[in-house]
Amino acid sequence: MTQRKGLREQKKQATREALREAALRLALERGPDNVRVDDIAEAAGVSPRTYNNYFSSREQAIVAAVTAERETRVAAAVAARSATGRLADAVIDAIVDQYTTQSESGRDALLLITTHPALRDAFVHAATAIEYPLTEAIAERLGDTDPHTARVLAACVAAAVRVALQQWLRPAMTSPASSGLVVPSGALPDLLRTSLAPLAPALDAAEKRSGSRQQ
Repeated sequence: MTQRKGLREQKKQATREALREAALRLALERGPDNVRVDDIAEAAGVSPRTYNNYFSSREQAIVAAVTAERETRVAAAVAARSATGRLADAVIDAIVDQYTTQSESGRDALLLITTHPALRDAFVHAATAIEYPLTEAIAERLGDTDPHTARVLAACVAAAVRVALQQWLRPAMTSPASSGLVVPSGALPDLLRTSLAPLAPALDAAEKRSGSRQQ
């Protein structure tokens, strides 16, 4: 039973990867506005109905190719940090690292995202996905019997990331001819650290209350 479930999860993961890779490839080849959900499904070898089980729009699938499994990596990075260090440092460093480390193909995709408003919106919204994995990582670190503390902290982190991304992807206020153009405002690592800084006292207080940090 467990083995069957494991194989089923592997198949679902493979389908998700095929869909997001097909979505990004077609978007880079044709431009996002010329890609239909049916095209992505066909390229991935699945039905449009199957596509809708994984993504609610073409924008979500395209963005997923850039943000793939980021929420899991953020949570894993927090969990991997030594308990002798500050939880706030672990969370902030994990966020900055995972949001600013890009492969060459990832940079091409990010350029595509910054030039299309619908993709920018989907990219910012995707930050919400870090909330639940990060909740588990924070809860494990705190050893807190109150489940709301970790969830509230994780939700605040996700909100802070969205604020930083919105600032970074703010459209340039210039002439009508440049409508839709985005000029990233400031360095993304600095914007992320600035947005997350107000949460450090709350993370410190939760850690102190739980007595989770090893002296």
